[in-house]
Amino acid sequence: MPVEIKGETYYRTSEACRLVGIGRSTFLRWLRKGTLNDASHRDKRGWRLFTEADVDRITREANHIT
Repeated sequence: MPVEIKGETYYRTSEACRLVGIGRSTFLRWLRKGTLNDASHRDKRGWRLFTEADVDRITREANHIT
């Protein structure tokens, strides 16, 4: 379920991966390899948060990779 902070909607890693159409393990593997850029936002627990723009960026990058 998306989180709203100061009027902006954020998605957690699993939600962003579902929207992009890739698995969480694939996403994390691409992060480790440096294939994708990490999220620029994190919550107080350190969990990644993605904006709509981040999801669009990941989608473009994922389509370029595959």
